[in-house]
Amino acid sequence: MPRKPARPCSYPGCPELTSERYCSKHQKEIDSRYDKTSRPFKKLYNSRWRKIRKQFLKEHPLCEECKKQGVITAAEVVDHVIPHKGNEKLFWDESNWQSLCKHHHDVKTAKEDGRFGNKNEVYSY
Repeated sequence: MPRKPARPCSYPGCPELTSERYCSKHQKEIDSRYDKTSRPFKKLYNSRWRKIRKQFLKEHPLCEECKKQGVITAAEVVDHVIPHKGNEKLFWDESNWQSLCKHHHDVKTAKEDGRFGNKNEVYSY
């Protein structure tokens, strides 16, 4: 099958031809900028959190929101009741954790981060 023709890099002012959106030089720059701005709390989640999260889900296997509705659903996510926004003390405070199914976690996070009519807040991780 023939390849599509190369086109200029989408980075402003770059004349380099590429088959992707950006040339390899600018793709690295775009990727590093994305990592720095989109996931500012990434270091907290890429730590001992994974092990602790797994243990918490073993101890609290059911979604708290589903339980309130009288439905039994397996929890998949450990949620911070009060969003930590980078505060390490609040992040590691076990009394601030709850087990949720993915659906309820997504709904809660969307409400907190500016979805569903809260357009003044910017959504970010």
